[in-house]
Amino acid sequence: MKMLIKGGERLEGCVSVLGAKNAIAPLIAAMLLVKGRMCFENVPRLTDLEHLLDILRGMGASVEWVGEHTLSVETNHVDPMGLDSKQMKRMRFSILLLGPMLARFQRIQVPEPGGCTIGNRPIDTHLEGLGALGASIERDDKGTMFMEADRLKGASVLATFSVTATENIVMAAVMAEGSTMIRLAAAEPHVQDLCHFLVACGAKIKGIGTHDLVIVGVQRLEAPKKPWHVVSDMLEVGTFAVAAALTKSELTINGVVPEHLYATCDALKRAGVRYELGPTSLTIQRHARYEAFKLQTMIYPGFPTDLQALFGLLATQAHGTSCIHDPLFEARMGYVSELVKMGANAVVADPHRVFITGPTSLRGTEIRSLDLRAGATMVLAGLIAEGETVIHDAEMVYRGYERLDARLVALGASITCLHE
Repeated sequence: MKMLIKGGERLEGCVSVLGAKNAIAPLIAAMLLVKGRMCFENVPRLTDLEHLLDILRGMGASVEWVGEHTLSVETNHVDPMGLDSKQMKRMRFSILLLGPMLARFQRIQVPEPGGCTIGNRPIDTHLEGLGALGASIERDDKGTMFMEADRLKGASVLATFSVTATENIVMAAVMAEGSTMIRLAAAEPHVQDLCHFLVACGAKIKGIGTHDLVIVGVQRLEAPKKPWHVVSDMLEVGTFAVAAALTKSELTINGVVPEHLYATCDALKRAGVRYELGPTSLTIQRHARYEAFKLQTMIYPGFPTDLQALFGLLATQAHGTSCIHDPLFEARMGYVSELVKMGANAVVADPHRVFITGPTSLRGTEIRSLDLRAGATMVLAGLIAEGETVIHDAEMVYRGYERLDARLVALGASITCLHE
């Protein structure tokens, strides 16, 4: 699929953020441990999520959309023999099934999950954590993993701030025998959301929101009677905020959680973006001049790596030379070459650093969406480019944003989608 974007249009109005992509995936995976049916509200309709739901359906789960953004899930009768290996290989989300499947079925056979092209993301931390809880893990020469644990037992585990490894270990530990200490745990809002959900189901977890989690195993988890409202996506907030800043628009973003946005708002402030942060909204105010800035991605509550490319685009419109450092992934700078095609003045110093000098006028041309966040960056670049921008492989954007094009059009953008 490709998007055709006519630049130069200002955005205006209000937009509401949906639940976080990175929150709903572990919540759905956790349902493998939970007895009963659960309704999740504020669920975004994403292609990555649909693939994960297909994997669960293949194993016999009952999954049904009962509202535009309300999802009903029940896994009482799933069979791991129905696992679709091809689906597992094609998406990174599927790695979240390892912990809960091992805890429930004791013996599983799964292929190593796939992912997107933002760099090498080994799953060693996942396997070491599950191994510390008592799992034996073997791999064959085709990448298939054989995992077995008659009874998981609590242990002291290092998660090295890995989000998905933390989530996998938490899900494996909530029904393990004894107590588990997870040190260097990730503390992102979606990790907290998973932990709070599991507690609502009967789990015993202390230290939620910190980098040290203590989990005491329980015998049974049951779905709470009230629907679970998925935490708002702070990355979507950042995306719309940058869109407003780039187009010099006034835009109100509703449904935000202010305490999740401190690092993002600090970065906006240092770039000269004017805003007002309320109890549930963020309003970007129209402003004509932005200043160069230094930015380094960090573990939460630091600046998120998933917004790095978008702020790299913002740097093309700032006065002076900005330095952006992303130590987390070695292939996050791929978007820079696409911006250079559009006229950006940028130099990639090494796989983790880029220097961007602005302001420069971007011009419409043919570019590609290299991954999810790079794709969103290209869409926003098209909004401010002179002439028409054509983005190939634009379907990448739908992996993490529901109808991003349509929502921008509703705010005043000119975007047309075509299937190639």
